[in-house]
Parts: sequence; C-alpha cells; structure tokens
Amino acid sequence: MSVKDSLFGEIVTINSHIESDAKDVSAELIKDQNKTVVFEDLNGGKAAGNIFSTREKIAKALNIPRENIVNHLLDAINSPKEYEIVEKPAFRQCSMDIDLMKLPIPKYFPEDGGRYITSGVIVADYKGKRNVSFHRMMIMDSKHIAVRLVPRHLFTIFNMAKEKGEELNISICIGAQAEVLLAAATSTDFGADELEVASSMSIKGHGHPLRVGKCDNGINVPANTDYVLEGRITLEETKEGPFVDITGTYDFERQQPVIEIDWIWTCKDPMFHLLLPGGYEHFMLMGLPREPMILKTVRQAVPRVKNVRLTEGGCCWLNGVVSIKKNKEGDGVNAIMAAFTGHPSMKNVIIVDDDIDIFNDREVEWAVATRMQADRIIKIPGAAGSSLDPSSHGKTTWKVGYDATIPVDADRSLYEKARL
Repeated sequence: MSVKDSLFGEIVTINSHIESDAKDVSAELIKDQNKTVVFEDLNGGKAAGNIFSTREKIAKALNIPRENIVNHLLDAINSPKEYEIVEKPAFRQCSMDIDLMKLPIPKYFPEDGGRYITSGVIVADYKGKRNVSFHRMMIMDSKHIAVRLVPRHLFTIFNMAKEKGEELNISICIGAQAEVLLAAATSTDFGADELEVASSMSIKGHGHPLRVGKCDNGINVPANTDYVLEGRITLEETKEGPFVDITGTYDFERQQPVIEIDWIWTCKDPMFHLLLPGGYEHFMLMGLPREPMILKTVRQAVPRVKNVRLTEGGCCWLNGVVSIKKNKEGDGVNAIMAAFTGHPSMKNVIIVDDDIDIFNDREVEWAVATRMQADRIIKIPGAAGSSLDPSSHGKTTWKVGYDATIPVDADRSLYEKARL
C-alpha cells in the first residue's frame, strides 16, 4: 500500500504550481488538518500531507477499528512476524538523477534551517543490527543531507561503524505504508527488526506479511515505498536546524552527521509524503506508538486496563489519559506511576474509570470535575521529563497525576450520569 492508496477521508487538491521555499505548503496543510491535502505540482512533483492526521485514518489504513490501534501495535511488538521478500519491488520501477533540490521537499516554516524531509524512515543494517526509525533530514545540496540523530538505536549503530572508521550504509524510505511508519516510531529492544513488527500488523490487518525488496546496498526496505534514497551516513558533520518540533516550538541548531546520497529509486508516478512539523500527523506518528508502552506498564500494575491515549492537546507527547477498572483502592495511584514509567516524557496523566470514553475530551474533563478532589492529585518534583517541553528549559520537570476514578467503597449511583 503506497501513499496514493492511503488517501482516506476528505481530500483537498491543490493544482497550482508551488515552489519548495514558499509558505504555501504549510498554509494549506494547517487550514484543516483533518483533511488530506494533495499537491499536484510542488517543485515539479506530486506530494501529499495530513495523510495519517487522525486516528480514524490510521485505523482505516491498518484495516482495524479505531479503539483497537493500541492493542494492535502492542500485539505486533510482542509477536513480530517474518516479512516476504519480493523480486520486483514497486520502489525499483524507476530511478532518477541524484538531485535532491528537484524533489518536492518544502521548507515548512520561515526560521527552519532549510528544506526538510520529515516523513523519512531510515533503514540501517550493520553487523546483524538492523534498525528502522524516523529522523528529520535537512537538505544541504543536490546529494547531501544533515540528519538529526537522537541518542537511540541508529545513533548507536552509526557509532559502532564510526569507531571502526566506517561509513554506515542506509536507505531512506519516503511514502511507506502505515504499518511501517508506526513500527518505525515504536520502542523496541536494540537489534529487534521493526519491519517484522510491521509485518505482524500487516498479517493481522490485511491477511498477508509485509512485502520488502532489496536495495543495491543490500538493505531490505518496504516494497511499496514511493521513494527510496540509498546512501551513507558519513563521518562528516554540519549544522542542522533550527526546526519546529512536535510542540510547535523551534528546536535549536546542533552539529549532526551528513548523509551522502548514492541512488534514488521511485515507483511509477510517485507521491512525496509531507509531514507538517508540530501538526496533527506529527502527533499521530510520533506519539501514538508510545501508547502501547504505557498500556504494557499500566497492565503490570493494574490488571484491567481498557485503553490508553496521549492527547492531541498535549501534542500526543506530554499529556495522557488511561481508563481502568479498579480492583481495589490505590489502583488509580499505581496506574499513575506505571504510566509515567511507560512514557517518561509524559508530564501529566489522568486516570479514569472504564465507563469514560477517553477519546472524548469533554467526558475526561467531566470525570475530573465530578469524580475527584485536589487531594487526589499526585505531584512528582525533580523528575526527568521531555527535552521538547519548553517550560522545563531542558532541566527536570514536575509530573502530575490525577486520580479521577470513583472510590471503590462509594455509592456509584452518585457518580454516574442519568440515562434514558
């Protein structure tokens, strides 16, 4: 399933020519982020954004109900499946001259360091350690990219190669299917294969394993990707940034490694996936894959957990809601502490009973308003939080948990809404 096959819901088409450095791309994407926007001529190529900007669109792409997304992801993480290697993958149908400046890659905001690939998933395979992960990539010139490497798995693999004086072969995938994007944003054990996590989701949702094809550099990547850029993370460094992160505020400039591109593959009539920084789609693809980890850790503390949600108002990163069915008093507090363990970047979490629809902000706020008093607020000072939270200034943070569950020994009729 390529980008073109993932255009669900209402679609807005922009037919006019748009230059890569114009403000028009972000302006069109921001107008209504629930709608998918297709650009017929962005710097001479086709592109689309807001593709996976809602849970409903993601569920449609996965072929599952919206409420099952978190369990679908967690099951795949716990039970990865082998993928299927195909001889003629769609991404190898065409090749093109190596000139990144001619691709439909925009500059999203005025103070950005340059034009950015935002939906790019990097696949690396080095001495038996494979990794598939998201990284923002700033275009430097026709064949060089500055890549932001957060100190996680790809950073570790790159440094393994760097210690031996070697460059790291990679393939950059743009326009991959939803299963691949979600798997690339999950937290797996070092050395686990995220493509097998994606394959598990594909089998459960579509009845067949993920199909992959081999690049000339020997790396396996999703077969139905629109663009595949083969290259190397070199031993050179350059300035990367500033750039807008998930909170909608600017991240600062850093010294980061340089990628050199060796080959560009595409499917026929490719469509470039645009991911608006700090937008709804950014929330979904970065934040939603953290929810299975919260579900897992809360289940270890409280057996009956109905669902987990990182809220859009908290950028799907800083604020969360968990619905549980209590066995005993104190389960709400235990759920708070476990939720913070599952997602250490989370700053605020609300625990509600299982009769509350956690995807309805009004119901969650109603639970806080009618089922708790301030003495049931848990405050944790001096905790390590998210570097993306501007209010923490990169230092420690206060974490706050709200136990908005009905006391076990209470008369529940006093807390429940009247029904017809």
